[in-house]
Amino acid sequence: MSARDSYDEVADVYAERMLDELAGKPLDRALLDLLADRVGTLGPIADLGCGPGQVARHLHERGAATLGVDLSPRMVEIAAAAHPGIGFHVGDMRALHVPDRAWGGIAAFYSIIHLSPAEVPAAFAEFHRVLRPSGSLLLGFHLGDEVRHLDRWWDRPVNLDFQFYPRAELETALEDAGFTLDAYVERPPYPGEAETTRAYLLAHR
Repeated sequence: MSARDSYDEVADVYAERMLDELAGKPLDRALLDLLADRVGTLGPIADLGCGPGQVARHLHERGAATLGVDLSPRMVEIAAAAHPGIGFHVGDMRALHVPDRAWGGIAAFYSIIHLSPAEVPAAFAEFHRVLRPSGSLLLGFHLGDEVRHLDRWWDRPVNLDFQFYPRAELETALEDAGFTLDAYVERPPYPGEAETTRAYLLAHR
């Protein structure tokens, strides 16, 4: 079972649990607001690994031109139904079917967690390719150097590896892809979240 199939399997229960998650995550909202302010009118902000579309919705409500991309067709279907004013598309962040310099910003909240370390450089190169000059990237990830595997999630069968990343590894990969680093933030888990340290990197092309 692939990551795409796994997220198709859990998409409905995932949406029930996560669609309104940002209501209880003030730091995440503040960082997304900062991204929207930085991008301004430069171009649309893509929510990569959008799931049911909660990040895209927040950016849209903040006044940003927004779209969502996810590997799971069922997630995209749910996101489109929940947010009819936003365009959602099936796609792979490692090979985005959009022109060079198409977007003003990217929000990638925990969307690299199913990439192996060997796949990260190609993904960051794609992020750089599709961003306009001065475009911004906001990356969220689980901090560490472990891999956690799930065979079942919310009592549904899945086959998912959750890759944690050290800060230095991702900063180096971003710089190698041509990004300039702007900020780094860590936070402990909010109540009800998995017990992991969350980290965010802000960078620009």
